[in-house]
Amino acid sequence: MLSDLIILFTAGFLGGILNSIAGGGSFITFPALLFAGVPPISANATNTFASCSGYMSGTWAFRKDLLEVKADLPRYIIVSLIGGICGAWLLLQTPETAFETAVPWLLLFATLLFIFGGQLNRSLKHLSTRHRHASMAGTVLLSLLLIGVCLYGGFFNAGLGIISLSYLALAGHTNINQMNGLKLLISTFVSLIAIILFIYNDAIAWYEGSIVLAGTLFGGYMAARLSRKLPQQWVRNFVILASVGITVYFFYDVYQ
Repeated sequence: MLSDLIILFTAGFLGGILNSIAGGGSFITFPALLFAGVPPISANATNTFASCSGYMSGTWAFRKDLLEVKADLPRYIIVSLIGGICGAWLLLQTPETAFETAVPWLLLFATLLFIFGGQLNRSLKHLSTRHRHASMAGTVLLSLLLIGVCLYGGFFNAGLGIISLSYLALAGHTNINQMNGLKLLISTFVSLIAIILFIYNDAIAWYEGSIVLAGTLFGGYMAARLSRKLPQQWVRNFVILASVGITVYFFYDVYQ
């Protein structure tokens, strides 16, 4: 239907802008796919597909910063692939009704992370500067934590960037450009491996996903101009307002 096309493209457009400026685009695109009639698990898989191109282009934009930590890149890529495919597999094993019930809680978790992610990152950065020389146990713990982050991303894409930044702060990273590059690298490989599994299991709604993808690409392009004119705090406040409203709606819809 024409109305679904307009809703999906607009959601993708707004999501592309938000992801480029402040993050949180999945708070718009994932519910739009649900409203268009895509089943919850398929909507989540489709949202991962629609978001991946933005992750890849963002990673390329930070390539120079990533080269400064190129020795660590293979580890991040391998762990992202392992965690991503495990999370995607777990999603596909989850009954539709169980996932539908979990959606409000996942959105609530991602919303809280978006709202308080800045404070969490600052606290973790402070902690990491005081404990730079981690023990072997600490290194293992960080690796397990990274697998957990990537597993979450494969299962539910919304909020992955915020969780990744929090992990990187805990791991001792302080250069924001490197952190953003690594965040996008993690998101790229988590999404790519998840998408392969989703394609194999025919979990992606290609028509709806392609419309959202087109809107996301166009919105990301337009954001290059908008980002110079709009205060980031305004955009952030809009994302918070939208995410809280959407989360409340899904709690009401599921538990009424």
